[in-house]
Amino acid sequence: MNSRTTEWIRPLPAGRSAHIGALRVGYEVRSYFRQPDTLFFTFLFPVLMLAIFATAFSSQEFGPPGEEISAAAYYLPGMLAAGILLSGLQNLGVDIAVERSDGTLKRYAGSPMPIGSYFMGKMGQVAVTASLQAAVLIFMAWAVWKVELPSTAEAWGTFAWVFVLGVSCSAVLGIAVSALPRSGKSAQSVIVPIALVLQFISGVYIAFDILPEWLQHVASVFPLRWTAAGMRAVFLPESFEAAEPGGTWALPLVAIVCLIWLVAGLIVCAVTFRWNPKDR
Repeated sequence: MNSRTTEWIRPLPAGRSAHIGALRVGYEVRSYFRQPDTLFFTFLFPVLMLAIFATAFSSQEFGPPGEEISAAAYYLPGMLAAGILLSGLQNLGVDIAVERSDGTLKRYAGSPMPIGSYFMGKMGQVAVTASLQAAVLIFMAWAVWKVELPSTAEAWGTFAWVFVLGVSCSAVLGIAVSALPRSGKSAQSVIVPIALVLQFISGVYIAFDILPEWLQHVASVFPLRWTAAGMRAVFLPESFEAAEPGGTWALPLVAIVCLIWLVAGLIVCAVTFRWNPKDR
């Protein structure tokens, strides 16, 4: 690992880094919304999927007798979790791999910009776009499909920490997986399938309790399964808790697994991040 690669983990002037990082957040957010393909496949995709499921299954109700809910209410938690994954892991993984391949990162390496500010910009962009996406999903569910939203401060408090942990974990893992593609051209073909498979096995599109037990165990290794469970704990009635593995939302495990992946992702970033693909 060369000295420039490890510079980002050394202390930097807090005021300078924070100021430049804040400017980078604004730049990254503007760049994000100027890319139609990224906007569709990461920001609007969960909204589109919620609309499809809510429309396709509009005549069906989900849940135990007497406590049925609409398809829009049932799929909302999964779409929120998927949005976090797409905004962080998929978007950052592809974006950074492309920047490394086309020489953008190499130019940044030779600039006065602190490396910490670069990562602040990327993670800030994920926080902003994921927050806007969640707001759009929740508003659409409430306004268009009349989904009843949580009415207690405790529920919204749970939503807040699950969301923050999920976004942080997904953003860090996005930086980590950006090292997998060998070129910018292969970034989408390498990272998008990972995100897609995780969504299908984590209870986003398919009810988690109907998956084979062995697949549930595989999915439980990854943070998306737990982020989705945390969102279900917030937005689904208590009667749905019985359908979870062990008959519980397992919120402590949601926090533990996401924190483990967050720390592991930071370590992987420190070990594998390269400004230049030739440094591998």
